[in-house]
Amino acid sequence: MAETRVLLLEQIHPDAEFILRSAGFQVELLDRALDEDELIDRVSDVHLLGIRSKTQVTQRVLESAKNLVGIGAFCIGTNQIDLHAASERGVTVFNAPFSNTRSVVELALGEIIALTRRLTEKNSLMHGGVWDKSADGAHEVRGRTLGIVGYGNIGTQLSVLAENLGMKVIFYDTADRLALGNAQACLSMDELLAEADIVTLHVDGRPQNANLFGEDQFALMKPGSIFLNLSRGFVVDYPALRKHIEAGHIAGAAVDVFPVEPKGRGDEFVSELRALPNVILTPHIAGSTEEAQKDIGRFVAGKFRDFVRDGSTAMSVNVPGLMLPRAQGTLRLIHIHRNVPGVLARVNGLLADGGVNVEAQLLSTKGEYGYVVTDSASGTTQAIVDAIRAMPETISLRVIYD
Repeated sequence: MAETRVLLLEQIHPDAEFILRSAGFQVELLDRALDEDELIDRVSDVHLLGIRSKTQVTQRVLESAKNLVGIGAFCIGTNQIDLHAASERGVTVFNAPFSNTRSVVELALGEIIALTRRLTEKNSLMHGGVWDKSADGAHEVRGRTLGIVGYGNIGTQLSVLAENLGMKVIFYDTADRLALGNAQACLSMDELLAEADIVTLHVDGRPQNANLFGEDQFALMKPGSIFLNLSRGFVVDYPALRKHIEAGHIAGAAVDVFPVEPKGRGDEFVSELRALPNVILTPHIAGSTEEAQKDIGRFVAGKFRDFVRDGSTAMSVNVPGLMLPRAQGTLRLIHIHRNVPGVLARVNGLLADGGVNVEAQLLSTKGEYGYVVTDSASGTTQAIVDAIRAMPETISLRVIYD
């Protein structure tokens, strides 16, 4: 690409802009999310799109983004991106699966302590001029049982730190997970809910997790227990949560994510959980520390830079991950194709027929898609490139020169 155009939305950290501009890219910044029609108007000449959690990259958006080659989710989740539609158009998607893990875990621990000590209620009374010095309902977290639903990157780190505070940790995950420290796996979520004093959700955004936690699950929680959701808004029935809090069955809750969230800073926030004194509400900031946002900005921007320069797809969400060093003076073909037998042989046949000597080559496949990187020192003509691009299995073909 002669001039790589980048659009970064939703207040992505300035380090990302610095890295991309230093690589010679043209960068446009916008501090808010865009709705579908707004995004369609903006992406027609964009090569790389950077978003966070609120911008939805739909099939319609991708159909309008004729020049788009990469999307960066400057966050953990990618459920806001139509990954199948992106893959079908040869658009490579990156995210930052580890960069804000510590920030999320620290917020969860802080909220667990605050709710267990009833700090939200004490704070509210003090601001109202009421001095209520009492130990009633306040507990140490030491010795209490923490139930973690979703034992991935965040769940496991939370598990380790909670144990360091003296908590007993149990967890439930649909996948087989290695228990860290003294944590114990539960065979079902029902088993976890019956034992846990605190239940915290750390599941991903896959569609199967919609409405994961509702009336039946709240009813199974221990009387006086605490509930946290710092994962995805659509996994919890919040009216049911309010009902159990008002009934006194759930002693407190902390919620950072919601089914519908305002697009911009300062917009009105509407939720059935407002005005409950023993509920901590935060505006989707579990991973929003300066340290985490800096790490995320650097990580995803670095992935963009390496992808454009060398075709590196290491840790891509939807494309096979490849990273092949490139010798100086070589031409590189980046070929995304349908994963069917014989594609590599056909590509190499076209190169051989044109007298092209392959200097280096690497192929990887992932599900329906294959990704092959081919380097040659000379002889790769436009006719050969056009022939590979015309193959029925080809999804996209990009040529990288020095």
